[in-house]
Amino acid sequence: MNILFICTHNRCRSILSEAIMLDVIKKHENSSLQVKSAGSNPAGQVHPLTLEHLKRRGYDTQNLNSISWDDLENFVPDVCITVCDKAANEACPLYLGHAIKVHWGLSDPSKANMGEDKRQQAFDAIIDILGKRIERVCQTDFSVLTDVQIKKTFDEIGEIK
Repeated sequence: MNILFICTHNRCRSILSEAIMLDVIKKHENSSLQVKSAGSNPAGQVHPLTLEHLKRRGYDTQNLNSISWDDLENFVPDVCITVCDKAANEACPLYLGHAIKVHWGLSDPSKANMGEDKRQQAFDAIIDILGKRIERVCQTDFSVLTDVQIKKTFDEIGEIK
């Protein structure tokens, strides 16, 4: 199953999602899952705080890039997960048309105007939520589910806090 995380600028939440899922896939040795992230209006670079907090939590940050969903024509997603409110309402490119679309809205810890301690708490909260959700995704056997059941499962997983 190919999973695409989408966020408008592809520099924080979608990158966090991709990095965490790559780590969980590796730990579970689950080669049936492939993951990418992209944006509708990519920033062109990953937010430095995103990389800092991923590294602090022990995630690999190599090969993480802020890219457009237009750059993924060779990656056909089965599931597209938007992780910010802006991308949830945007029209997806035609090649994403058959993908199951899910929304896991999350606040952006890189935009919050706060002190260092509060910012670390905000990043930790988002990383923890994504970790729980992605762990559940990696533990689910989607091969026995219909598209309707897959959508329902991803929607339910998106409620995990």
